[in-house]
Amino acid sequence: MAIPREKVEEILQAARIEEVVGEFMTLKKRGTNLIGHCPFHNEKTPSFNVNPARNIFKCFGCGKAGDSAKFLMEHEHFTYPEALRYLAKKYNIKIEEKELTADEIMAQTHREKMLNINDFANKYFVDSLWNNEEGKAVGLAYFRERGYLNPIIEKFQLGYCPKPEDAFTVYARQHGYSEELLLEMGLTKNGTKGLYDFYHGRVMFPIHNLSGKVIGFGGRTLFTDKKIAKYFNSPESDIYHKKDTLYGIYFAKNAIVKEDDCILVEGYFDVLRMHQIGIENTVASSGTSLTIEQIKLVRRYTRNITMLYDGDAAGLHAALRGTDMILAEGMNVRVVVLPSEHDPDTFGRDYSVEEVKQYLKEQAKDFIRFKTELLLKDAENDPIRRGQVIREIVESISVIPDPIYRVTYIKECSRMLDMPELTLTNELNKLLRAKFKKSLGPEGDALPEENIVATKQEEPIEEQLPIGYYQERELIKLLIMYGKTMITDERKDENGEKVTELVSVAQLIIDSLKNDKFFFSDPVNAKIFNLIDKAIDEDNIPDDQFFVTNEDFDISELAANLLSTPYKLDNWESKGIHVKTEDDLLKKQVLAALYRYKDIILQDRCRKIEESIKEADDEVDLLQLLKQKKIYDDMRWVLNKELGIVIAK
Repeated sequence: MAIPREKVEEILQAARIEEVVGEFMTLKKRGTNLIGHCPFHNEKTPSFNVNPARNIFKCFGCGKAGDSAKFLMEHEHFTYPEALRYLAKKYNIKIEEKELTADEIMAQTHREKMLNINDFANKYFVDSLWNNEEGKAVGLAYFRERGYLNPIIEKFQLGYCPKPEDAFTVYARQHGYSEELLLEMGLTKNGTKGLYDFYHGRVMFPIHNLSGKVIGFGGRTLFTDKKIAKYFNSPESDIYHKKDTLYGIYFAKNAIVKEDDCILVEGYFDVLRMHQIGIENTVASSGTSLTIEQIKLVRRYTRNITMLYDGDAAGLHAALRGTDMILAEGMNVRVVVLPSEHDPDTFGRDYSVEEVKQYLKEQAKDFIRFKTELLLKDAENDPIRRGQVIREIVESISVIPDPIYRVTYIKECSRMLDMPELTLTNELNKLLRAKFKKSLGPEGDALPEENIVATKQEEPIEEQLPIGYYQERELIKLLIMYGKTMITDERKDENGEKVTELVSVAQLIIDSLKNDKFFFSDPVNAKIFNLIDKAIDEDNIPDDQFFVTNEDFDISELAANLLSTPYKLDNWESKGIHVKTEDDLLKKQVLAALYRYKDIILQDRCRKIEESIKEADDEVDLLQLLKQKKIYDDMRWVLNKELGIVIAK
């Protein structure tokens, strides 16, 4: 269903770029703007810029730019309507919706269908938990028996899939969802008796992405039969990749930013318990080994991770496996090990929130202390094993990208292991040299010849840009930023008298170009030129937000790029020094941009005429060409006089 243009404008005007982006990553104030590490590419120095005044974002590293809707489309892979609906919901703007018909479901994109069927299934499971007799007697009773209260059950949208083996499948088919989609999303399976519900008789844990969309499910059986798998999970799909997902991240991200720390646990119930007692900066890797992608997901919100694991052997070694990956991503990691009889779920159930917080505070150990104590306990008095332990610890230090942190940890390691710092430093340098040599290839300082061919990047073919491309862009920038601004224009009337009048920047530029028959060659620039030309006729020149939020994404992306700058003026005003800003020099800048553009186009026209003159074999044609070149030369002389440039005759 299409969203009316006026409703689109209302949504985009209400959306604040800093609030939308801030839901997905950490931003820090810098001058009037906000900066952060770009979520679209790996970087060590933040180059992602958010401009609240213009309501746009721009990454000066990878070049992505746009408004709130564009950010959601890039970050969450939303369609444009999905992004608008997300913003409308966030800012409490009502969009008239209707239940989708079977034809409308068929017309959706495949990704939309996936998200819609998950949302549909989630509502079914939640409704079954609260309103179905079996759901209440079995599912809801189970959660309450484990000590979970209504608010946490509702917050995480926990549900239940009733036992009738095909109840959900039949219900979904009646509402227009195809058998193929149900099978693809793992909600339905094909058995000997036909289609059946994959999760029947299980309590349900919906898995949300960063924007709160349900991308997958975990279903837990309530039977103790060891032949039955305790958990069933959604299969990998276009919207659900287990390695990229952390359970609870949607509900935890704001608390992670606030606390500047992410507590990492293993399972669904661990997350639920921590959130129920008020420790909301908690997420889970959902039973999988921690992945680089999950670590990078956390890094958007904090550089600190606290790993909270069971005190058994499996929990301890799980903690060890994850620390090196976290360190390699330039993050700080601490480990908290619970008493052997507890996991985070039972620990949070048996102790008060104050006691849990106190335990976390007192027992948190940085990775050096944790790893050293754990491994040395295994080594005991075995000198060979002790040497291996020391090497393992130094190997962990070697993955840290920051050299200052490496030195700090070597000092701490020296103290704890009672070993000379120089010995550990030498071992560290040996490892670093070996890694560097390995990165260069077997020859040490050069890759083998056969690999050079395989890894060599082809020289990029430079795209041939239209003549005057950059000058066009400068004029487009002025049209977008200042099109409505009124400036004084001096011209001569029919009697040769000087006349001063107020005109808009847009009218001055457009009229000047049209009068001299100059038209933009770049397609996007030409689109904007025509839009503004039409707007002048209608006496309704648009502002910059019209272009930033334009439904034509070529236009909106170009506008966001042109309105962004990585530079800012120092605050000279506070020092009593007046600096002329772009606004102060607007008229001069507009005229200079016009003159530069016209000059480069005329220069190209002259070059082409000179080539034609060389090839002319007809006297009439030659005279005509010479006459036209004289006109262009005279025009260039006038333009360059205004620009202060001398042209050699």
